[in-house]
Amino acid sequence: MILAHPLWLIAGLLVAGAFLALAHRAAQRGGAAALAYSDLAFFESATARRVDPALVLALTAALGIVLLGGALAGPRFVASVPAHGAVVLCVDTSGSMRSTDVTPTRADAADAAVRAFVDDAPAGTRIGIVAFSSAAGVVQPLSDDKDAVSDAIARIPPPNGGTAIGDALLTAARLLPPSGKRAIVLVTDGVNNLGVDPLAAAPEIGAAGIEIDTVGIGTNDSGQFVPGTDEQASIDEDALRQIATAAGGVYARASDAEGLRGRLAALAASTTRERRRIDAAFPLALAGGVVLVLGLGGGMLAGRFP
Repeated sequence: MILAHPLWLIAGLLVAGAFLALAHRAAQRGGAAALAYSDLAFFESATARRVDPALVLALTAALGIVLLGGALAGPRFVASVPAHGAVVLCVDTSGSMRSTDVTPTRADAADAAVRAFVDDAPAGTRIGIVAFSSAAGVVQPLSDDKDAVSDAIARIPPPNGGTAIGDALLTAARLLPPSGKRAIVLVTDGVNNLGVDPLAAAPEIGAAGIEIDTVGIGTNDSGQFVPGTDEQASIDEDALRQIATAAGGVYARASDAEGLRGRLAALAASTTRERRRIDAAFPLALAGGVVLVLGLGGGMLAGRFP
């Protein structure tokens, strides 16, 4: 927490301390006066109470003074809050996603992880889906209806064709609004071989204020081949790191199905929340005013202090 004017808090503490001292002195004078007109048995009976109402009222009023001083000090803190922004999931459906180095296949693991992302996203977040292989296509426009987005996942095409990552990123960027919290989550093995160069597209998208987070799915040392080809299953992690860095995002590798779900679940929280500076002065002032009125008002009604 940051205090813009900390001296006000110090002043509030000093005033509260002075008020408590005066209240205590007044209580002592009142007790002495009562003792002068009372016998010992009556005094012991009167002081047998475990909680002194006057002390409670004085402490309440002092707390109100401290809260008001804290409000005048201008407290501010940074908190992670729901952004209710827009996220587009770019899902690789190229032929290499048929590889079985991730069980049961890369495509099946990606499907399950995307569903987990949608489930974990805060309510109100608008989510869209772009699928890409040799070309990119919109499977689901932005929507805050989780059921509609979940239904759209079933329409993601089966793996086939080449990999046009740059085209997918540009298609996703066009779906997003011109302002607000916006992000693209790219799920792919990162081996681009068609269309626009993603390393050229990513900086342009980042310059527009859109974050790109990349999730690499697959391995480089499985010894397996892409089904139906003589191409070894691999993942281009360097490219995915560069894409994420160029657009202010993060790269996460997921070499197994459970790991992929975990990575996307974590991204669901990070890409749909933002750190925002919160001004706590008004809530503190309101609380302080209420507490002070209760303390002083209660004390005056009870005749404990003017």
